[in-house]
Amino acid sequence: MKIGILGAGSWGTTLAELLFSKGHAVRLWSWSERDVENIRITGRNTVYLPDIAIPEGLVVTADIAVATNTADMLVLATPSQFVRGVLTRIPREHLGDPIIVNVAKGIENGTLLRMSEVVADVLPRLSRERYAVLSGPSHAEEVCLRRPTTVVAASSGAETTAQVIETFMTESFRVYGSSDVAGVELGGSLKNVIAIGAGICDGSRYGDNAKAALITRGIAEIRRLGEVLGADPDTFAGLSGLGDLIVTTMSRHSRNRYVGEEIGKGRPVKEVLAGMSMVAEGVDTTRSAYELAQKLNVEMPIIREMYEILFNGKDPVQATQDLMMREAKNEVWS
Repeated sequence: MKIGILGAGSWGTTLAELLFSKGHAVRLWSWSERDVENIRITGRNTVYLPDIAIPEGLVVTADIAVATNTADMLVLATPSQFVRGVLTRIPREHLGDPIIVNVAKGIENGTLLRMSEVVADVLPRLSRERYAVLSGPSHAEEVCLRRPTTVVAASSGAETTAQVIETFMTESFRVYGSSDVAGVELGGSLKNVIAIGAGICDGSRYGDNAKAALITRGIAEIRRLGEVLGADPDTFAGLSGLGDLIVTTMSRHSRNRYVGEEIGKGRPVKEVLAGMSMVAEGVDTTRSAYELAQKLNVEMPIIREMYEILFNGKDPVQATQDLMMREAKNEVWS
């Protein structure tokens, strides 16, 4: 297949190398001409993923027309808040009827749209059955080293799901199928918010009890919002829900957990973000998740406190105390 990867961060680079290794004709696009030139000179993406070599024959370009022209499949691997802008840059005369596979994890600020809805908004002629989301516990730093990883591909089109599975699956990268696009997108997006909270637990040295409680009650909140938005509740017990939540709240590779850890240590949010070369999707998604919960009248106390910490400067210690001292109630999962 001719596959264009839009976004040359760590995940886009990893997927480009994985797909190229399967014999696909891969074109990796970066918005930065400097990064493209650096990759061509060094043979590595030294900014985002220095541990793997970029194989000869894998095309790296700063020209989006080159990456998208006559592509059978496009992989959206930019941060979620940039997906709309990237899609609008694609020359329409070059765009046929590709399968679009989204791997960005977030909810668009302002519109509160999931990535499938952003794609439908920008590319209304594209059949929704040609869209898929690929998500799950999958840090690029491990996938690129061929460490066993399992994810889920979701599409409303059964043929699209089957094609994505066939295209991506390898001996070390297993792909399951699903038809629950909303559930897979929401699980992958909202877990980043909870991961920031888990990092705050680590930075504040709250211990394992607090972190386990945060993960458990966090997935309950994710499911609660998901049900209102039409997702299958069972999806949140799967790879794109609980699986992705576990890895993102526990891993040393998690950028979102790192942000929370530094906040828990007392560093200002703006200072933490300014010192990062990669994007922590959970920060922007916190705003969207909070606004969605308010709009739909869904009770999400953890999301609310994360919003207060990140955007209103609330002390994490006070936020924790406010969560702990809420009115006593029975445990409710949904």
